Amino acid sequence: MADMMVAAALAIAALMVTVWVISVIAKDASIVDLVWGLGFVIVAWVVLITTDGTGPRGWLLVGLTTVWGLRLSVHLARRNLGHGEDFRYQNMRAKSPATFWWKSLFTVFALQGALMWVVSLPVQVGQRPPGEPLGILDLIGLAAWIGGFSYETIGDLQLSRFKADPANRGRVLDTGLWRHTRHPNYFGDFMVWWGLYIIALAAGAWWTLVGPIVMSILLMRVSGVGLLESTIGQHRPGYDEYVRSTNAFFPGPRKSP
Repeated sequence: MADMMVAAALAIAALMVTVWVISVIAKDASIVDLVWGLGFVIVAWVVLITTDGTGPRGWLLVGLTTVWGLRLSVHLARRNLGHGEDFRYQNMRAKSPATFWWKSLFTVFALQGALMWVVSLPVQVGQRPPGEPLGILDLIGLAAWIGGFSYETIGDLQLSRFKADPANRGRVLDTGLWRHTRHPNYFGDFMVWWGLYIIALAAGAWWTLVGPIVMSILLMRVSGVGLLESTIGQHRPGYDEYVRSTNAFFPGPRKSP
């Protein structure tokens, strides 16, 4: 088991160093976001290749991770490329303009790489033992993944279409999935990773619980809901009312504002 976990760590390190070099040349640390999903895909396949053999559960974990990761990276690339460096990295760069180029290796790329390794533990460890057939827990995990992936994908599609209409500039999207939660894409991500954990749980990898817990904290408190909502209300009229009437994360009926 240790060998595949080390292989996953080395693959992540190679990816992040490579992307860091590109970011220094391009003077844009935002590209780290584009490889977030792709990194999990690489981890899944590296572990698959490293293991002595795999079975249905291993292929299921690799397949689901690949579909999720590629969709996310493609979506972010289409949304972000050509729009300059994200404000988060601009703020970090402004605090130390002369040294950010090398500090970013640790504060941005190494940090995200470490988080990627921890979050991906269910995908890594769940691929062993290879010979066990799929069972009820695998089906429950698959159902959770399908629900989360669908929620995330539909939420992103609805938001993209909303933003593409010039008439919606400055308005708040409060229809479709966005009527029931202010962040359907983040909730979908949450469901995806708990689904993958349940599949890993079927392989006895109960201790990889740290993976979905870390992802949940990131989505709800750090880089997801917490970060976005700390700034969005400042430039989006009507967002405060939307906050009062709509659940922040878990879908539910609307409340009276």
